[in-house]
Amino acid sequence: MVVDLSVCCSSPMNTLAVDFGGRRIKLGLVVDGVVLAQAVIPSHADQHLRTQLGTVAGALTQLCQQRGIEPGACAGVAFAYPSIIDVARARILDHFDKFGDVASMDLRAWAKEQLGLPLAIDNDARLALAGEWRHGAGAGCQNLVMVTLGTGLGVSAVIEGRLLRGVHGQAGILGGHITANYNGHACVCGSVGCAEAEASSWALDRIAKEEPLFAGSTLSREPALDFAAVFRLASHGDACSVALRDHCLRVWSALAVSLIHAYDPESLIFGCGVMGSAETILPVIRGYVDRHAHTPWGKVRIAGSALGDRAALLGCEWLLQEQFSKEDDFEQI
Repeated sequence: MVVDLSVCCSSPMNTLAVDFGGRRIKLGLVVDGVVLAQAVIPSHADQHLRTQLGTVAGALTQLCQQRGIEPGACAGVAFAYPSIIDVARARILDHFDKFGDVASMDLRAWAKEQLGLPLAIDNDARLALAGEWRHGAGAGCQNLVMVTLGTGLGVSAVIEGRLLRGVHGQAGILGGHITANYNGHACVCGSVGCAEAEASSWALDRIAKEEPLFAGSTLSREPALDFAAVFRLASHGDACSVALRDHCLRVWSALAVSLIHAYDPESLIFGCGVMGSAETILPVIRGYVDRHAHTPWGKVRIAGSALGDRAALLGCEWLLQEQFSKEDDFEQI
């Protein structure tokens, strides 16, 4: 199934938006393409989602209070969630080692009971792309792919102005699970050597400790082993950090070429937390794509996110419009 992304309501509406990340949950009150209020809470993704939803409801209520709005005055609540989603039934189909109870939850019943609102849900990378397509780095582009470099590697695609979903809801979003090393490590998706298993935040601790230079490196003494530390120490010449940085840049660059060959985009956007080092990441990927992507028609534009943490929140507004607008004339195929 593909969905026409040009759908939009004729009148503004208040949207409660929740973006579930592996480490942080971002929440927002969105009105007509603007995030009026925003908050962040820890994910605690190793626990059950049921234990977090009370905190989520309280945080959303506080955002409304900040703007003098009753939650019931909102059009609904939308979730951006890192999994395969049955959008029509608002069901999460797989947990990918996060919030192990999600498949058993009736999220629409929760939203009705706790907030008195309807609920819509879709994949987080897909909604980040929707936000960028409507309001950010992909505005006006009809053929677009986005990669989110966060806890995992999220991917989503727009082809000829339509958001790619597929018959089972997983089209596009498993792009981060393209095989990058068939002799590589097992991935949370069940495959082996996925780009995500070879170069993502959740895999970084393992990747670093497998590096022969790690034990004697400055990186090994960092209080937090994350990509911010890797890129910072690499810029200061730490040999282990340089090796890790360059390994991940090669994986991300190879993934970019694979996505270009698969989806034929005009633009490829990179976003999410790791892109704090965009000034290092983007030139390398652009150079690799220019050398290796087969695009006889011209060059793919490689860009960073324009919206940052707001991308999926703004995508949530689009999703709510798509799912609940009375002007529900969007095309589904």
